[in-house]
Amino acid sequence: MQKQCVLLHGWGMNSNVWQQVLPQLHHDIPQVNFKALDLAGFGDNKALPSPYSLETIAAQIAQQLAPKTILMGWSLGGLVAIYIAKHWPEKVAKVVLVASTPLFSEQHDWPGIKVKVLENFTEQLQQNSTRTIERFLSIQALGSESAKDDIKALKIALAQSNPADEIALKQGLAMLLNDDLREDFASLTQPVAGIFGRLDALVPIKAEQQMRALNSHFSTVVIEKASHAPFISHKAEFTSALETLL
Repeated sequence: MQKQCVLLHGWGMNSNVWQQVLPQLHHDIPQVNFKALDLAGFGDNKALPSPYSLETIAAQIAQQLAPKTILMGWSLGGLVAIYIAKHWPEKVAKVVLVASTPLFSEQHDWPGIKVKVLENFTEQLQQNSTRTIERFLSIQALGSESAKDDIKALKIALAQSNPADEIALKQGLAMLLNDDLREDFASLTQPVAGIFGRLDALVPIKAEQQMRALNSHFSTVVIEKASHAPFISHKAEFTSALETLL
């Protein structure tokens, strides 16, 4: 019987972001059935919970999961995965975080995105959401040897579905700025793993070290020349890492 693995995308994106790597995942890891879902307000998921928060969007995803699903979250999707694993533990057999962390904003004791950068994105979002998302995509690819190709792939994934809802974009940024799931992450009862890019400009590699200190059962693979989207820039290495972690 195949294991089930549900893939959750990051801020500003939709489930199509996984389409380029899915054929390789299906081919190389046939014992797992991979399925990508849209978070509320992104892609084809127009069912906006009210209020729109990490708790309510996680609850919406949790309702769709079979018991003992492997949950893989990229970037913001990782926060959702951690929240679901903590609050609906019967639904989640294992968590895999991809370029993700339980806290995205930089604190005195935690490496992350500078608070001012996230605040600037929030201000710019109100003026021009399309340009703000494109700028965010550029930062995601920063450091990658294939940055131009990575950005192009991300833009193609975006264009294949509906534009993101303004509320989802605004509240998603608020989650990156404010939500701190370090205690939840530290106390997860399920196995938890992570795949990181050493050149990631949004999730510094120091965060991976801090996460291992928080949770002694956290197993990781670092892809040396990848940045924030390793499943796009380094498909083969990403698939091999995932197969090892699963």
